Amino acid sequence: MLTLFLIRHAKSSWEDPGLSDKDRPLNKRGKKDAPLMGSILRDKNESASLIISSPAKRAYDTAKIIAEETGYKTGKIEKDDKLYMADINDFISVIKKAHNSNTCIMLFSHNYGITDFANFIGDLKIENIPTCGIVKIKFKTDNWKNVTDLKGKTEFFIFPKMFKN
Repeated sequence: MLTLFLIRHAKSSWEDPGLSDKDRPLNKRGKKDAPLMGSILRDKNESASLIISSPAKRAYDTAKIIAEETGYKTGKIEKDDKLYMADINDFISVIKKAHNSNTCIMLFSHNYGITDFANFIGDLKIENIPTCGIVKIKFKTDNWKNVTDLKGKTEFFIFPKMFKN
């Protein structure tokens, strides 16, 4: 069995219009939501054997925060340019490169591609993955190359507003 987490970056800042899209940081809400969601994963005993992130600052910073919360070494986070504004084929390409010893992978990316991919690969129809939303999908295979030919079982879809009063 293989497990895939699809995680949309936390809320980003638009305060500095001079920054490129890739350089936009997390805003105040994003800096609160990422550790919250990481702690929820930790409390569920969820951890990754591989984390791959879009190189965009907001995605990579979200990955680092969630990695810290779940006990993954931040220095081992991989960046892949294909996850920046990825479409379904980009996600497939990233997954098919994964070594099968990595039985649980977390991918950090952006909308609309991450929602489209979750709907393509999972069995739950999701209208929109909000910022810092997390989708967990399990596959009945031990080879990442087979994952895109299968529909996985969506085990959960969670996002920050579910855990706030």
